[in-house]
Amino acid sequence: QVQLVESGGGPVQAGGSLKLSCLASRSTSGNSCMAWFRRAPGKEREWVAFIARGGSTNYADSVKGRFTISQDNAKNTLYLQMNNLKPEDTAMYYCAARSSWPPGCATGWSWYNDWGQGTQVTVSS
Repeated sequence: QVQLVESGGGPVQAGGSLKLSCLASRSTSGNSCMAWFRRAPGKEREWVAFIARGGSTNYADSVKGRFTISQDNAKNTLYLQMNNLKPEDTAMYYCAARSSWPPGCATGWSWYNDWGQGTQVTVSS
């Protein structure tokens, strides 16, 4: 199990940028996948992006070309760089880790074992 703590959220105007961080309590280099999800008010939890142990990444169509997921294993930190933000990006953002078998990435929230408490992103028009 790994504890995850997100930070970096806040209010921003449309077209602006934010960089979210997710600090892990231990190295996540052994986790097969790290991911970002979000939940907007009144909506279901939505997958945003993931990064596999080997470094391959994938993004939801709604954020492709605007968001970038990355990680710094030396700092035990996962990042989400968000550019050209839109009001529809307003949500609570969560990081998640996959630690059980079988390894790999998926877009369903139930695939992931450990979650942070979230950080709020609010984009105004």
